[in-house]
Amino acid sequence: MQKRMGEAVARVARKVNDTVENKTDSLDLANCKLMTFPVGIYKAMRSVTEGIHRISLANNELKSLTSRFVTTFSQLRELNLAGNYLHRLPEEVTSLLHLQAINLSRNRFRRFPEPLAAVAALETIDLEENEITEVPVEKLATMASLRSLNLRANPVSPEVRLLVRPLVPFDLLLSPEEPVPKA
Repeated sequence: MQKRMGEAVARVARKVNDTVENKTDSLDLANCKLMTFPVGIYKAMRSVTEGIHRISLANNELKSLTSRFVTTFSQLRELNLAGNYLHRLPEEVTSLLHLQAINLSRNRFRRFPEPLAAVAALETIDLEENEITEVPVEKLATMASLRSLNLRANPVSPEVRLLVRPLVPFDLLLSPEEPVPKA
């Protein structure tokens, strides 16, 4: 157990060092079994955070994202948080002025993460395979840059389906409706 944890820590450290040394614009910490974003990374990446435009934390065990993460990586354009245990986003997400794509598929959201509606540059939101029933249609309709919202495999209410179509100017991806069982 400790050996595996040590290997996981070493893998994260290698990935962070590669990003810092090569001054790349992305940090890939997918599949690292992270339960939280390691605090030490903030110090290790201090000199390059402004240049980080893409981060993948997919397929970890994250239960939350901190406001410090959002404010530290303020230049993000793409954020992949698919396959975690997230159920909400910090309000500071609204400060990600350059964020164009966010992947929150396969998480535990029960409602649409409303701070996203205030991110003006957002073009793509992926919320596939969550537990979302309600969607703030009016707020989404005001998102000028939004091109695609994926809500497949969510228990979106039939009322939302009816409201959404005429109001939204973007591609809305929903699962086919289940036929109503006959009594």
